[in-house]
Amino acid sequence: MQRSEFKCLVALLAGLAAVTSHGDEAANVLEIPFLQVTSGLPACPKIAPPQLSRDETLAESHYRVERGTSCYQSGRCRLPNSYLYDKEIIPRVRKAILADGRFDDTSIWVEGQRRWVWLKGCVASAAQSALIEQLVRQIDDVEAVVNELTYTNH
Repeated sequence: MQRSEFKCLVALLAGLAAVTSHGDEAANVLEIPFLQVTSGLPACPKIAPPQLSRDETLAESHYRVERGTSCYQSGRCRLPNSYLYDKEIIPRVRKAILADGRFDDTSIWVEGQRRWVWLKGCVASAAQSALIEQLVRQIDDVEAVVNELTYTNH
């Protein structure tokens, strides 16, 4: 096991210890970055942050170590684990959407895992959804965008 893999494993085990101490209560123990970016559509249902039960967290842990470090080992990531990018990517996504100025009439939440960005919430049209997705795809270190935005009429 390489030093970077060991550090990732230690961090995951610390998270698992926190889950164990909270019983089977769902929580964001893995600290998956999640932010509300805009709130211009009050009728849009609020999106809940990612939460995993103790069993779900245990099941996810091995997968996260393996998938996260394979990115580095294959030379596709400069950091030793692809999940390490997320805490800096998600604030940059928020900044880009707000700086663009075309999305004030949306209610958007963003979530990041392993350099993938999930767009959730409501927009006014399919065209607006496509524009936001295109904007986010251009942000450094973003590997993929999962567009789960829904369309609403004002």
